[in-house]
Amino acid sequence: MTTYTKIIASIAIAAFAATASFAQQDYDPIMVAALAAASSEQQVKTDYDRSTSFSKYKTYSWEKVQTQDPLWVDRIKEAVDSALTAQGLRLVKSGGDIAIVAVEMTKTRQNLNTFYSGFGGGWRWGGGFGDATTTADNYKVGTLVVDLFDAQTKTLLWRGSSSNTLSDKSDKNIKNLDKGVQKMFHHFPPDVKKDGEAR
Repeated sequence: MTTYTKIIASIAIAAFAATASFAQQDYDPIMVAALAAASSEQQVKTDYDRSTSFSKYKTYSWEKVQTQDPLWVDRIKEAVDSALTAQGLRLVKSGGDIAIVAVEMTKTRQNLNTFYSGFGGGWRWGGGFGDATTTADNYKVGTLVVDLFDAQTKTLLWRGSSSNTLSDKSDKNIKNLDKGVQKMFHHFPPDVKKDGEAR
């Protein structure tokens, strides 16, 4: 074994032993791994037809809002209306230049946590990791997809989506809805260059 290899091996052993020692001091049994942790960070994505000149669209109308909870229909409309009117578009009851369809979905996801109980009594080579226990925590993620269509041609012009972990408190979910929709339309309408790229 070369000197360089010995140094690398020593560093790896020391780091592993230090991690185990630190874990022993704070936890018994110790959780040494948390897999697929639930993220509370809101994820917002948008896409649009690069050939569209958005400046010609002045008004919009609601076509449909699909959600599992009827209470969210008006909440979704109010959030989108606030964002679009702030960008200069005007809501009309019917016959708008843009037709809007919004779909809200809720999915259950799983968070896995693995615990090892074999570090008690101090770290030692050959001591083993002991028993491993994995627990599963379920949590719900809500996703809102907003589609903007050309009302005449029925062509999809723009799509935005916002996803976030749902809370047991409805006020927090409403706040996250408003925040997500504002992010969604922050750069709307897209400023399209002649070569089809957005600025």
